[in-house]
Amino acid sequence: RKKTIPIVPRAVGVATAITGAAVRDIVRTIHDQFPARIIIAPCQVQGRAATPTIVRALEQLDAHPEVDVIICGRGGGSLEDLWAFNEEAVARAIAACKTPVISAVGHESDTLLTDAVADCRAATPTAAAELVVPNLRDLKHWLRERVHGIAKRTQTNILLSRRQFDQTRNRLPDPSRWIQERHQHLDEARA
Repeated sequence: RKKTIPIVPRAVGVATAITGAAVRDIVRTIHDQFPARIIIAPCQVQGRAATPTIVRALEQLDAHPEVDVIICGRGGGSLEDLWAFNEEAVARAIAACKTPVISAVGHESDTLLTDAVADCRAATPTAAAELVVPNLRDLKHWLRERVHGIAKRTQTNILLSRRQFDQTRNRLPDPSRWIQERHQHLDEARA
């Protein structure tokens, strides 16, 4: 049932509190790694009102045509602070998403229901941001290696083709000699 996280998403959806440190860390980390578009669906992440706002944020992001992956989470806190991410309604909303969802709640030691239901679990919101987009420097290095490899194989293929062409050309008779022989036969036939 787990969906694959895209390598280079068109846009990253983020369901979290707009004023928390988590959203700042996610935005900064993504922009440091890759120039991806970020769409934030603000929601409350603790307290009684959190559950319906998280569900609504997930539904909005899942319906967005450009969002290819969603980060749902918040920074650390007590179990009571994180409890909204243990609610059945939030777990069902994540499971219902057509878009891959990364659960990024709390710290590495925190384990919640959203972690089990999501397509991927990140230890922290910052770790989710690092996971959701490629590192541009690494991507450029990878592309340079691929281009170099393609150029090298192309040069090798060109050299092999030239060699085959030269061998084939050397096996063919010289057209000027063939014409000269035909002229000579024609002269002999006339005489």
